[in-house]
Amino acid sequence: KMKFLLSCVIMLEVIILTRAFSNCVRCRKLHYAKQFSSSRSHSRILFSSISNGENTTAGKKRIVFLGTPEVAAQCLRDIYKDSMKGGSPYEIVSVITQPPKRRKRKGKITPSPVGLVAHELGIPTLSPEKARDTNFLDDLENNVRPDLCITAAYGQYLPKRFLATPTYGTVNIHPSILPRWRGASPVQRSLEAGDNPVGVSVLFTVSKMDAGPIIVQEETEIGKDDQATTVLPLLFNIGTNRLIKILPDILNGSITTETARDQDESIVKEASKIKTEEAELKLWEESALTCHNRMRGFSMWPGTFLYLQLDDEKPMRVKIAKARVLDEVTEPTQVIEKGPGKKDGLRFVCADGSILEVPRLQPTTRNEMDAKSFVNGLQGRTARWVIPAVES
Repeated sequence: KMKFLLSCVIMLEVIILTRAFSNCVRCRKLHYAKQFSSSRSHSRILFSSISNGENTTAGKKRIVFLGTPEVAAQCLRDIYKDSMKGGSPYEIVSVITQPPKRRKRKGKITPSPVGLVAHELGIPTLSPEKARDTNFLDDLENNVRPDLCITAAYGQYLPKRFLATPTYGTVNIHPSILPRWRGASPVQRSLEAGDNPVGVSVLFTVSKMDAGPIIVQEETEIGKDDQATTVLPLLFNIGTNRLIKILPDILNGSITTETARDQDESIVKEASKIKTEEAELKLWEESALTCHNRMRGFSMWPGTFLYLQLDDEKPMRVKIAKARVLDEVTEPTQVIEKGPGKKDGLRFVCADGSILEVPRLQPTTRNEMDAKSFVNGLQGRTARWVIPAVES
């Protein structure tokens, strides 16, 4: 009986300890979940803790990657893949990205695309509200201790204290042929201006935006209808590959700010941030080519639009999803007609007689549709593009 009672006591203790351990694990998961979902933390650590350098592979340089959107996430994947090759002189010890946020109107608060990839690859991640935050900069200097920082569409200004931290400086992948198109929207402004070729620059970062000495540049020809949605990832891919090739020379001190080429300040072109009001296509004063290039540049955000009127109905706003310029000129008219071919789009004639053909469009409150579906919905009504009334 004593043995039986003793066995029962031992089993009961095991059950209690198992439940206690399970509760502890659940509490820890809840703690990390709360830490992850918080949007006010000055220097939020996602998924794991920042290494203090003790686990760095002997002899390898410590690289920190900074980026936020999907194009930067692919850059991170490519650089990480290179770092895992035998004989690589570096490893990625940390990723810095913008804080998690709600990316859809009623969606969950989620990490940036770069934050998700860092988690997938098991790379410690910092997500400060501001890169000038004192505690974040303390972490960078005392714990992360980078030899080199790499930025790709990070989205925050880096203060002098940050730039002074990495041993070999900070390099940036910038999708334009600098000094043309310095600023927030280089690809968008480049396409809007009709540039061809386009290009990418790898440069050292200085306090002045996109003004550092250039390490390497590459140009590439693109199609006349190519949009920002495809050109942006193309240029970041080219820039990442060029950076990977020269990383050993940066990390052994062969490439420095002294050996890189200074930019010519006399030919600087600014790529100002896009405003939503710029998205309107003004057919009454712009050519088809001008409208087409803006549509290409603004394809990611905010898109482009114009106003149509059916007979005497109230004008409606229409988003232009796709367009091309026809190699012909006609008498100016505001009447919109579909081309004669089965696959032809709607023909918008600009004030100078040039023609913008639109195969797909999206009226407000409606789904995107092709030209044939739009014409079928007219039911005998005449469609015209109109100049919107100025609100008083």
